[in-house]
Amino acid sequence: MQVTVVGTGYVGLVAGACFADTGNDVVCLDTDASKVERLKRSEIPIYEPGLSDLVSRGQREGRLKFTTSYAEALDRAEIIFLAVGTPGLPSGEPNLEYLKAASESIGTHLKRSVIVVNKSTVPIGSYQVVKEWIESKSKYSVEVVSNPEFLKEGSAIDDFLRPDRVVIGTDKVEAFEKMAELYAPFVRQGNPILHMDVVSAEMTKYACNAFLATRISFMNELARLCESVGGDIESIRRGMATDQRIGKHFLYAGLGYGGSCFPKDVRALADSAKKRGLALEIVEATDRANQEQARFFFKKISRHFKDELKGKKIGVLGLAFKPNTDDMREAPALVLIESLLEAGAQVIAFDPVSMNEAKKTLGDRITYGKNAYDVSAGVDAVALCTEWNEFRQLDWPRFKQAMKSPAFFDGRNQYDPLKMKSHGFEYFAIGRSV
Repeated sequence: MQVTVVGTGYVGLVAGACFADTGNDVVCLDTDASKVERLKRSEIPIYEPGLSDLVSRGQREGRLKFTTSYAEALDRAEIIFLAVGTPGLPSGEPNLEYLKAASESIGTHLKRSVIVVNKSTVPIGSYQVVKEWIESKSKYSVEVVSNPEFLKEGSAIDDFLRPDRVVIGTDKVEAFEKMAELYAPFVRQGNPILHMDVVSAEMTKYACNAFLATRISFMNELARLCESVGGDIESIRRGMATDQRIGKHFLYAGLGYGGSCFPKDVRALADSAKKRGLALEIVEATDRANQEQARFFFKKISRHFKDELKGKKIGVLGLAFKPNTDDMREAPALVLIESLLEAGAQVIAFDPVSMNEAKKTLGDRITYGKNAYDVSAGVDAVALCTEWNEFRQLDWPRFKQAMKSPAFFDGRNQYDPLKMKSHGFEYFAIGRSV
């Protein structure tokens, strides 16, 4: 098939590379000329395992192209995917200016009636607005389909190539069949392609992310209670995870969730309800609990130093919001670092892949280490914020010896409390008995 993807951010680039890898002819369009030139050289602007190989192979074999020209991108297009950013506004409502600009540009350059697919996360009912934007600039009609993505950063390629399910929202049988044909290579093992109305498809994306975020916030609130009553959140997690009605995923207490999806989608779902005179109280509480969690971790560190952090040097292990990505959007580590700096502390930090992103955000307000051991040198405490694999089995005697005082704050409950104590650390986790 002839596929066009508008937007080469996280979703658009992964989708374009994966569609090309299954034999389709794909053109990815972006208005950022310098970014397109880098992509033509297979220089990937984001960190995602396996993506560089897919992009290189697709270009080498002539199935994947990059351009800034709408005329070129739409020349032969049968299906056009909209994958532009929809960042959250202060109100929680998604910002649709990029989606509108892309839609109107599509309408201006459209050469035939096509299927337009909303891959961006958009407010409920946006398919109608996108259709109006496009058709206001074109003599051709379009069928706007909702096809939400469920990619996890760090495993996006595998998620796309082997999806749990594919959701396609459209009232037109012909459009569904065309989309089902495109996705057929990815569901050969029998995972479903779900056909539903457009509004339900748009809501499914929000519903999944809000539900998973709620599980995280629920566990974090339980962890805070554990610290008051003396329970161990890890024991509770195991007790819950073995209940088949609950399952084991997204039950880990820690610093809270971040990234480009959960925070934005939780707020957008709550905002959508408010505009219709409704209150999603569980969803709103999920967001409040998550915002409190990183502050709770800071307070734990501050209390250890009797609320006298001025002049203290704190090491931070991990900056990305989760492992296997360089994404720092709404990363809990940023909340912690800003709080530490405001309290007068000095910060040295290290992350295996997100150092460049960190420097864009934090500049020279903190010091950057070259590895995990740099973070321990002469510090009064260390805080783990991202559970990278390379942090799991550090040389603890070497690590502790370099520290000024052996206070270790585990924001991801990654380590065994007794083992950390046996290495001589003052060990503080979240909701754990030490």
